[in-house]
Amino acid sequence: MVKIRLRRMGAKKQPTYRFVVADARSPRDGRFIEIVGHYNPRTEPKTIVFDEEKIKTWLSKGAQPSDPVRRLLAEKGLVERGPIPEKKRAPKSKAE
Repeated sequence: MVKIRLRRMGAKKQPTYRFVVADARSPRDGRFIEIVGHYNPRTEPKTIVFDEEKIKTWLSKGAQPSDPVRRLLAEKGLVERGPIPEKKRAPKSKAE
């Protein structure tokens, strides 16, 4: 499956991200198919730049955005915001 996800760039403690289209089996910062934008959370306001045409093309081909990418694309009105996944809680130990 092909995913649209964030690839971390930048120095230690100074992250910037690229929107990349990659195979789901490749590592986070590994091989990718195409760069479709970038995101800088450290600026005020946060900088989100992407090529809408490329994103729409990949979505029409069946690429699935990751949860953070879906949230960022929903802010720009490109996709609908999906359901918020619930956090899984660790089971309580019997010692308590």
